[in-house]
Amino acid sequence: MKQIEIVGYQRANLGRAESQAIRAEGNVPCVLYGGESQVHFYAPAILFRKLLYTPNVFEVLLNIEGTEYRAVLQEAQFHPVSDVLLHVDFLEVMPGKPVKLAVPVRLVGTAPGVQKGGKLVTRVRKLRVKGTIENIPEFIDVDVTGLDLGKSVRVGQIPVSNIEMLEQASNPVASIEIPRALRGTVGK
Repeated sequence: MKQIEIVGYQRANLGRAESQAIRAEGNVPCVLYGGESQVHFYAPAILFRKLLYTPNVFEVLLNIEGTEYRAVLQEAQFHPVSDVLLHVDFLEVMPGKPVKLAVPVRLVGTAPGVQKGGKLVTRVRKLRVKGTIENIPEFIDVDVTGLDLGKSVRVGQIPVSNIEMLEQASNPVASIEIPRALRGTVGK
């Protein structure tokens, strides 16, 4: 799993007025949960660009005034109109303690259905999994080499080790759609 470092500063005062003042300076109020106590801090908004605007999953190394924490992004809140980052929640990661994350799906191989004129459609971009941070992969590879026209790969067909899938086993991940021109000829 990729790592990213975010340097933050302790928050002296909590509350709406203080949060608005922090945002006005170009910073984002944050909270770190899951440890012995909650840690309220703020960090420059530009540091979150690589963490939020990418499909990758990162382990975050939080450096808050010299104290380091290992964490994962739990939730990010954006303004509904201007889409400005308002608040970020982190979950502290402990060795051996399982966490729940959404891991990106990566399609591998060439489907025979695509070579026959079908369209490969990704139904799910991320899959929710549960496991220790050491066992969570960077991507979940989905093999599409066995997909013919009208067929799908479902969550239950994806081999995973050392992690637990939190999605329904019957949910499709990728499928081959039959184009309109071929609909009458398929199966003959």
